[in-house]
Amino acid sequence: MKKTAVVFTLLALLLSIGCASQDYVKQQVEPLIERISKLEAKVASIDSRVNALEGKVAGIDEAKKEAREAKMLAQDAMRTAKDCCDKSEASVRRAENASKKAEEAAERAEEAAKKAQKAFELHQKK
Repeated sequence: MKKTAVVFTLLALLLSIGCASQDYVKQQVEPLIERISKLEAKVASIDSRVNALEGKVAGIDEAKKEAREAKMLAQDAMRTAKDCCDKSEASVRRAENASKKAEEAAERAEEAAKKAQKAFELHQKK
């Protein structure tokens, strides 16, 4: 029994020597707690900035989409304007041709009238 008591006493003594005191643990852990707190604050700050950037990216994506739609509408409008311009140029050419034909017809009518006048005068002289 004596041996057992001595063994337990030695065992208790060995275990108590290796234990750290609460003050020692506090001294070792406090700087870590401060660093962890600072890191958590930085992470929270970075997280909020990332969220803000994600919002801006979503806005940029929407703006890109609207710009693409506006570009497509502008291209359609340009095509329509070009078609109208081509049609109006064709109409101008047709109108010019019709005008030339009308002038030629008017000249022929004047010549015919002059000839008719001469023929009438000649007929009157006879």
